[in-house]
Amino acid sequence: MMNLTPTLQDCELLDAQDPLRVLRAQFDLPAGVIYLDGNSLGVLPKTAPARVAHAITREWGHDLIKSWNSAGWFTLPQRVGDKIARVIGAQPGEVVAADSTSINLFKVLAAALHIAAADHPHKTKIISERSNFPTDLYIAEALCKERGYTLQLVEAEDLAAALQADVAVLMLTHVNYRTGAMHDMQALTAQAHAQGILTVWDLAHSAGAVPVDLNGSGADFAVGCGYKYLNGGPGAPAFVWVRPEHTDRFWQPLAGWWGHAAPFAFTPDYQPAKGITRYQCGTQPILSLTALDCGLDAFLAAEALGGMAALRQKSLALTGLFMQLVRTRLQGHGFGIVTPADEALRGSQVSLTRAEGAYAIVQALIARGVIGDFRAGDGSLHADILRFGFTPLYVGFADVWQAAEHLYQVMQTGDWQDARFAQKNAVT
Repeated sequence: MMNLTPTLQDCELLDAQDPLRVLRAQFDLPAGVIYLDGNSLGVLPKTAPARVAHAITREWGHDLIKSWNSAGWFTLPQRVGDKIARVIGAQPGEVVAADSTSINLFKVLAAALHIAAADHPHKTKIISERSNFPTDLYIAEALCKERGYTLQLVEAEDLAAALQADVAVLMLTHVNYRTGAMHDMQALTAQAHAQGILTVWDLAHSAGAVPVDLNGSGADFAVGCGYKYLNGGPGAPAFVWVRPEHTDRFWQPLAGWWGHAAPFAFTPDYQPAKGITRYQCGTQPILSLTALDCGLDAFLAAEALGGMAALRQKSLALTGLFMQLVRTRLQGHGFGIVTPADEALRGSQVSLTRAEGAYAIVQALIARGVIGDFRAGDGSLHADILRFGFTPLYVGFADVWQAAEHLYQVMQTGDWQDARFAQKNAVT
């Protein structure tokens, strides 16, 4: 940045020089809101209301069941998957948009254990990071109990040492949901493969935010969600990718009719489809897939402006600016930064810690129109977290400066100590 403590004018100049600023016009951002929670729920694409309304009134309301053919409903999971593939370093036909992240993780982790049992029957462990997203750990724990494996949780710095000969699968989230720290996918995958270990990656906090190269990294399986950086709407379908050499080796465990080779043959026995299509299960949510399809169009527009590489450059600049402002403008207010300063090691969020009042501070910011979120400390690794996501598609440099200024004002005035901000909501 151009000086020790950038001014609002400095940031406005950066916005004026930003070639990606035109992408903001594709989203419906509420007036007076600085939205720094796209890592939990992305904003509404402007095209989504009309497109979903058309799917409801015309395709469903008028054309009814004909739309499975005439509107292409039946192949929508593959078409949306092909758009996602362009963001995560996969090829057309390798990704399908379907179900939820948890369900897709169950599918791929079960498939990975099948392959591991066939190739290396002596392997008995799944390794994951202790601070991995809880639903991933729950799914892994359930499968371990069912299959007789052991789930071993280690700290991030101990992952490489934990990749021993008895490990079947390494299961990680690429960008840690609490801290924003990012793993080196290629390096860890190579280390795992050297020990005959398969890798499963959760891209929930990286797809659409940081460059991902699944094929180039050598990864084996990946899942991710559609409602965060991909802007698909609340509860948007997730996605699943499997390295092509693995797809046809085993059934995925949820052998539903949409994963059948010929669903409308209605055979009494299951005959899995070839390739990624078999990772579908039941009938897919067409209206939600339609909204997700709109969210992905912004990434197609970004391709003409440098694609994920340009988005990553801006993301790093936004997160770097916020960290700089916290260190200078908010010095003395008790904040720590757990997100890595090293650009190679951080995703597209900044996580702050504070010994007292983290939840109330976030609520005070929300009352001012600066929307981030709160994550409770895990009892051992770090304190409670104030979490801010920086989506380069629609967040600008002036937004970052103003967010930091609001945080400064909340601390200077003591607004966060108002009793109403300490009242916990069901969703934090």
